[in-house]
Amino acid sequence: MVAILATVFAALAALLHVYIFVMESVQWTQPKVWKRFGVADQAAADTTKPMAYNQGFYNLFLAIGVVIGLVLMFAGSDAAPVRAAGLALVLFGLGSMVAAALVLLTTGMRYLRPALIQGTLPLIGFVLFLFA
Repeated sequence: MVAILATVFAALAALLHVYIFVMESVQWTQPKVWKRFGVADQAAADTTKPMAYNQGFYNLFLAIGVVIGLVLMFAGSDAAPVRAAGLALVLFGLGSMVAAALVLLTTGMRYLRPALIQGTLPLIGFVLFLFA
């Protein structure tokens, strides 16, 4: 049961990070998106577009790592090295997502809400996988 919950939280964290990728790397210059990220105006969104594009791909790569890890975990038997590699990938991906949320928080308390949004699902998944 714990493994199922851990998998659900890991998958949700990956989906969230894919969504963040889409906002940052694909939709950044849309007013509804740059306003969500606290960007002052369209000119600032246009100026920061290359940075957001790059940052979005970091989120995508973390999500891909978690998904590949989940696939490997369920492709191998309980004792297989493939399962262990998958678990390591999932834990690394989720841990990196949590670390990124903590780094975001170090930029100021106004980022508490986005840090919680970005870091809660992977933190829960990480902890649950430790007990699965």
